Amino acid sequence: MSSTLPIPRRTRRWSATAIAALATLGLAACGEPTSSGADAPPPANPYGHIHAISIEASTQRVLLATHNGLFDATDTVPQKIGPTIDLMGFTAASDGTFYASGHPGPGTDLPNPLGLTKSADGGESWTPLSLQGASDFHALTVTRDLIIGYDGNLRSTVDGRKWSDIGPMSPTPYALVGNPESTVVLATTEEGVWRSLDSGKTWSAPNGGPRLLTAAFADPMTIVGVTPEGSVHLSLDAGLSWKATGAEVDQPATMGATRTDEGGLSIWMAMERGLVKFTYDGTTLTEESR
Repeated sequence: MSSTLPIPRRTRRWSATAIAALATLGLAACGEPTSSGADAPPPANPYGHIHAISIEASTQRVLLATHNGLFDATDTVPQKIGPTIDLMGFTAASDGTFYASGHPGPGTDLPNPLGLTKSADGGESWTPLSLQGASDFHALTVTRDLIIGYDGNLRSTVDGRKWSDIGPMSPTPYALVGNPESTVVLATTEEGVWRSLDSGKTWSAPNGGPRLLTAAFADPMTIVGVTPEGSVHLSLDAGLSWKATGAEVDQPATMGATRTDEGGLSIWMAMERGLVKFTYDGTTLTEESR
């Protein structure tokens, strides 16, 4: 197999507004802020683009994998973690290990593309594992037993070093969504949600599944997703069936979710207007101030 596989970009044939949202990945571009009249300029955007949001269930810590590296956005002022790396793909295992792919930033002595790299110290440093200079995983996730990535071909690995090729996937996955406590994986595609029960080895398309732009596991059974039109959907059976919540949001580029202590959902979305937090109590989606 060629080491220069064509990598589908995240801006496939979605609506024009979807393409715009994905181009900015939820945040304003990294130019100089402008102001009009007496309005104060907005704060500088440290992220560039947000490619993935990961929420630690035990601590509720919100991690952003971005064009400019990894950030802790739990507090109002985001904190940079580790070196500047364009983290195109990012996922966190149950033991706290981070896996990522993308491109090195200024001052980092890493191959381009990164292939698969890992961090065992919370993102402070990264160790190359495999496919350095060959693969850029724009879709990356973990399950209970495998790491799964898409770089033009669907692949899986147990140890991050030796890969098994699952093969081309049609339709092409826009994002892979897994949970480290389960073997269920979802692939969001132009034709709807595809679902795997065995960590990506085999796939099926649940009847009536929505066409989602992005999705996130809140726990091993609960998944939140948003359509290209901004409709929020919920699955309580690991993606087998879905229901529309009735809530409508601005179009997010990516999202993360977790259960709250009260049993509701905490949902973070990267939108054109910024990083937005919502809570869902089972009936109502509420935007939270930060």
